[in-house]
Amino acid sequence: MRHSRPRYAFTLIELLVVIAIISILIGLLVPAVQNVRAAAARTQCQNNMKQIGLAMHNYMAANKALPSNGIYKFDGTTVTTVSPWSAMARILPHIEQEALFRNIDFTISYSTQTAISSQRVATFVCPVDQQDRISSNGNHWMLSYATNQGTYGVLLKKATGFQIGDGAFSAVRGMKPRDFIDGMSNTLGLSEVKGFTNRIGSSANTTRYDPVATPPTAAAGVGTLPPPGMSLGTFSTTSFTHGEWVDGKVHETGFTTAFPPNTVVKYSSGGVDYDVDFVSATESNAGDTYAAVTSRSYHSGVVNVVLMDGSVRTVSSSIAPETWRALGTRAGGEVMADY
Repeated sequence: MRHSRPRYAFTLIELLVVIAIISILIGLLVPAVQNVRAAAARTQCQNNMKQIGLAMHNYMAANKALPSNGIYKFDGTTVTTVSPWSAMARILPHIEQEALFRNIDFTISYSTQTAISSQRVATFVCPVDQQDRISSNGNHWMLSYATNQGTYGVLLKKATGFQIGDGAFSAVRGMKPRDFIDGMSNTLGLSEVKGFTNRIGSSANTTRYDPVATPPTAAAGVGTLPPPGMSLGTFSTTSFTHGEWVDGKVHETGFTTAFPPNTVVKYSSGGVDYDVDFVSATESNAGDTYAAVTSRSYHSGVVNVVLMDGSVRTVSSSIAPETWRALGTRAGGEVMADY
């Protein structure tokens, strides 16, 4: 007699148990992988910032001052653009971009040198920036890191000339070590920003103020962003900050400490809420330049910064506003608290 061998197979219950175990393992593994990726991205971001910080110091050693973020002159009536190029463009040889640097004519506008401005400089881009792209017109590449231009008043026009802001960089001259009365270890040099952040300006961009306008204190009221006497201009979904690494204006390659990192500055238009930056006037305009250009990042709850001594730190979004502003001033004389 021929005996048939029994056929072995999983029962339905066994299959369900196996599937359940696999699901649990995946559920445990995915967050771990995501955490590893996030940590690697933060490390790469910090490495980028370390290179930029060292480049700034190398530039200062060679030129006895930091690079100016644009160069403008003012005679009490007229603003003259000497060189609109950013501090980022000026440090290119110190981040192994000598060839790109040599092709720049700093005496004319970057708008006529799109072969330069359209280049992606990897060191200027955070690996998790979701707007790592060129502008819609194909002329400019964005950046994820910006220079500290102070609390709020960036470039003010007085009868005798410019009054510069209280940050580490300006659009008039490069700071020297002696300018950092608070100490370089207590002053922000660079911070993360988000590429192509929506921007809103002021409709009264020829206004000048004396004394300096008081910085806004709460992001909840966007209408409080302009100094008294100004009003918000028309919002456009195609106006951005940090979309041009070549441009020395504060809304392109700068940030201010008016608000702590990752503060949501909400502006509603057409039923959509936007997180915006504010600038009252560009540096080349006849009006005073006040800016609430906020440090932001895609790292959860923090931003990476470079202090003027070259060290890279991670700062929590919950930092006290007073401490953040104190870090932003080069000669404010504040007593620093732990941060």
